[in-house]
Amino acid sequence: MRKLAALIWKDTILRFSGASELLFFLILPIVFTFLLGGGFGAFNTDEATDNRIRLLVANEDQSSLAQTLLDTLAESDTIRVELMNLANAEAAFADKAAPALLHIPAGFADEVLAGETAVLYLRQLPDNNNATIAGRAVYTAVSYISRPLSAANASVTTAAARYPFSDTAARSDYFTQSLTLAQDLAGDTPQRVTLTQPDDANIQIATYDAAAQSSVGQMVTWVFIPLLGTSGFLALERRRGTLRRLLTTPTSKTTYLLGVISGQYLVGLVQMILLVSFGILVMRVNWGSAIGGLALLLATFGLTAVAFGAMLGAFVKTESQASNVSIMLGMSMALLGGCWWPMELFPPAMQTVVKILPTTWVMQGLTDLVMRGQGVSAVLLETAVLLGFAVLFFAVGVLRFRND
Repeated sequence: MRKLAALIWKDTILRFSGASELLFFLILPIVFTFLLGGGFGAFNTDEATDNRIRLLVANEDQSSLAQTLLDTLAESDTIRVELMNLANAEAAFADKAAPALLHIPAGFADEVLAGETAVLYLRQLPDNNNATIAGRAVYTAVSYISRPLSAANASVTTAAARYPFSDTAARSDYFTQSLTLAQDLAGDTPQRVTLTQPDDANIQIATYDAAAQSSVGQMVTWVFIPLLGTSGFLALERRRGTLRRLLTTPTSKTTYLLGVISGQYLVGLVQMILLVSFGILVMRVNWGSAIGGLALLLATFGLTAVAFGAMLGAFVKTESQASNVSIMLGMSMALLGGCWWPMELFPPAMQTVVKILPTTWVMQGLTDLVMRGQGVSAVLLETAVLLGFAVLFFAVGVLRFRND
């Protein structure tokens, strides 16, 4: 135990001998977690804040039909209607204060009710994604209010074919009654499909949470890379010759590797605790209620990562090579493992291929715990797979270990 404690203390002092270590240990993880998780938006608790796309509207018709169109647009989840007179709206649009401008001309409702083609004027900034989204929202709203009008016109045409109207007023009254009925029926139509499940269902539906994805993914990324950097310690001591001298003492190869792994593993655990705490206290991420499952999964992940680093140390020749390989492998495996974006965005074939990576398994388990609210039993498979990785990496590291 004294030998292990001495090795752990030596490697910890060596690791933090330079201030640059804090960059990977705490600074970069916090910066990336904060920015990718929404930045200052994570601190905004004002429910009145509206981040929808701005749509300028100049309404010169002032009819009930135009108001219905405005009310429909106001219910959109993607755009925010701002009413202005035409001159001010055109000036604001010219200054690119908003990506789109909708002009409802006078006589719009009269043309619609007369069965004529009514025109709305929509202006959009070129090559602007927000303008495209705003345009789609307008088309959707127009389509929504057009359905009752089409039904009312069809009703009038059918009625006139059977019993001709006595005059224009009678036709207009019939159209108004048909339109009112069609609008009432359309108002009862659901605008979206809501997926529900029984209270006792075992399957839980996860909703995407940018802050949670960032907190979980960046924690895995920035813990994984330094633990792979364990390889640099082995390369450094081989170059200095201290490793060869150390092994001439009554210290076995396994004891030495265990000491190196234990020191970096404990530092990795401390880093994980700090980053999880940052996610909870600053980013306000709910890391789930299964504390035991979280501790088990993180402990196993740390063991796998440091064993991987020890295995790399048996292959690299210099500290520079170890550093480059650790960063390259760490970033690549984090990206492919779902740390930077949800795994569901990957093609199905890719989701299968990346199961050869330990990062995929730890992210799968953390997603179940943090975003789906599942318990310890949900991560037993992931824990077992990560342990298998750790045993494999450590075995290869011991077999390939050299001291010169």
